[in-house]
Amino acid sequence: MNKLPFDAYQTDGIILAKRLLGCKLVHRTPDGIAAGIIVETEAYMGLTDDAAHSYRGNPGGRVNVQYGPGGFAYIYLIYGMHSCMNVVANAPGVPEAVLIRALEPTDGLELMYSRRPKAKKDTQLCSGPGKLCAALSITREQYGLDLTGDTLWIEDRETVPQMVASPRIGVEYAKECGQHPWRFTIRDCPWVSVKPLRGEPL
Repeated sequence: MNKLPFDAYQTDGIILAKRLLGCKLVHRTPDGIAAGIIVETEAYMGLTDDAAHSYRGNPGGRVNVQYGPGGFAYIYLIYGMHSCMNVVANAPGVPEAVLIRALEPTDGLELMYSRRPKAKKDTQLCSGPGKLCAALSITREQYGLDLTGDTLWIEDRETVPQMVASPRIGVEYAKECGQHPWRFTIRDCPWVSVKPLRGEPL
């Protein structure tokens, strides 16, 4: 096991979003370990990004953990039912985060299927932020966890994958940053949530 070190998270959200591709997200629960390779991320750039939860610059509430140092879990609900996991980036007072959008399942697949019985094949297990959180049993109970700890952590990648940058998904409402190419995927990867319709190789 080679966990991503704490200082790797102390960088801006765009750099971290690319840095996390190819790394492994791992969650240890009483039921066992489930894990997968990160194949899709999105950067949310805080005070300069009108698609970010922290855009208005109000520490406290659900975004409070983003105002600390990078390397902690920021987890929230969408539609009142699906958890989404983000990795806090950058330095204290700079509320940036990276949304983990999709994984390639690698460990604990039987456990993942028990948590996501509607999934019919491996490529459906973690092909979206809500799906991967369900498969790995990540909920708001893990909000604020240190990602260098022994419960929820990220292991460093062995090689740097080829990447593609494209616009983020579902943020068309953002007038200033909605079309910025801050979604990053592993090139030609079958495990992503949605294949990029237009993207730039990096």
